Amino acid sequence: MGAKLGRDDNQDDDVQLSQVDGDSSDARDSTASAAGPLWVITGAGGFLGNNLVRQLLDRGQQIRAAVFEGHVQPALEDLDVEVVQMDVRDLDSVNAAFHAPGRQVWVAHCAGIVSIATSVSPEVYDVNVTGVHNVLAACREQGVDKLVYVSSVHALPVVDGVGRELDAASDFVPELLDGEYARTKAEATALVLEATDVWRVVVFPTGLIGPNDFADTHLTRMVRDAASGVLPVSVGGGYDFVDVRDVAAGIISAAEVGKNGRTYLLAGHYVLAKQITAVVANMVGRKAPLALPLWVARAVAPLAEFISARRGTAPLVTAYSLRVLAEPGRFNSERARGELGYRSRPFQETLRDTLEWVQRM
Repeated sequence: MGAKLGRDDNQDDDVQLSQVDGDSSDARDSTASAAGPLWVITGAGGFLGNNLVRQLLDRGQQIRAAVFEGHVQPALEDLDVEVVQMDVRDLDSVNAAFHAPGRQVWVAHCAGIVSIATSVSPEVYDVNVTGVHNVLAACREQGVDKLVYVSSVHALPVVDGVGRELDAASDFVPELLDGEYARTKAEATALVLEATDVWRVVVFPTGLIGPNDFADTHLTRMVRDAASGVLPVSVGGGYDFVDVRDVAAGIISAAEVGKNGRTYLLAGHYVLAKQITAVVANMVGRKAPLALPLWVARAVAPLAEFISARRGTAPLVTAYSLRVLAEPGRFNSERARGELGYRSRPFQETLRDTLEWVQRM
C-alpha cells in the first residue's frame, strides 16, 4: 500500500499519493505584435526560471534569459534563447538586459535568493530588495510593458489560518514576519505594489518541486536522498508544495490575462514531509525513512546547521524550516483559478516526474 493524503480544504480536488482593477498605468497596456512580446526572464538559469523558459519556448515565444554574471548555466544548455549577463544589484546591468528598442517587453522577475537559514547574509537583502528597486527603475527607464514579480507565500500574512492574496502595499509588514527571507520578500512586494506607474502583477508560489532543478534545491535533494537510501530519517510536519511547471504556467497567464496591480497565489497541495519520502522510497522499492517528531528535529536542528556550515553545504532542515513545517500551510488560490485559469496537477505526477529527472541526472 502506498501513502495517502487526506483532503486539502483549500483545493478543489482530493490529493492522493499512491503509486487591481486598473490604476494610472493601465494606459500602457498594449496589444502584442504579430511576433509577440520579448520575454526577459531574470534568474533564467534557476529552478523556476529555466522551467519558465522551457514553457515559453514550447509556445514559440522570443526569450532573453538574464543570468547572474560569471555563473555557468547548465539549465540553459541547448536551449534556443538569447543569454545576457545581469546583476540585479547593478542598475546599469538591469537596464541593459531590459533594453529592446521598438519591441514590446514583458519581464518575469524570478531572480532572488531563497534561504531557509535561521540567519541570512546581507546579500539576501541586496538581491531580494535592492534588486527589485533596480528592476522597477529599469522598467520605467526602458518602457517595459509588463512586469510579473515572483514573490513568495512567506511574504503573506496569514488570516484565520489561511494565506490569501492581498493587493495593498500596506498589507505587507516585514517586521511581523518570521525569518529574514520572508521579510525581504514582503518589503520587495510592497515596493512593486506601490509602483503604480508600472504595469505589474505579483505571484506568490508555495514550495516549489518538480523536474529541471539544476540548482539542486532542498526538495529535490530530499527526493534524491530518499530514493538512494542515504536519507535515514524524515521529519514531521508538512507544507503546501506546488509543481514548478504549474507556477511557470501561472506566470505566463498572469502576464497575458492578469489585472494590473493584482496579486495571485499559486498553490499546490498540502503534503506531509514524511509522506513525500515514504512515497518516493516506495517507488524505488526501499523502506520508508523513519519520521522524527518535530520536537526531536527542533532539538537537533542547530547542530545540523552548524555541521553543514562547517562542511560548506546547505542543511536539509533548519530551525526556521521546521517552524514553517509546523504551520498550518493552507493557501487559497481561488483568485488565480478564476482569473488566470490556474490549475495544479496531481502531486503524484509531480513526484514521479521529479524522481525520473533525478535518476537521469
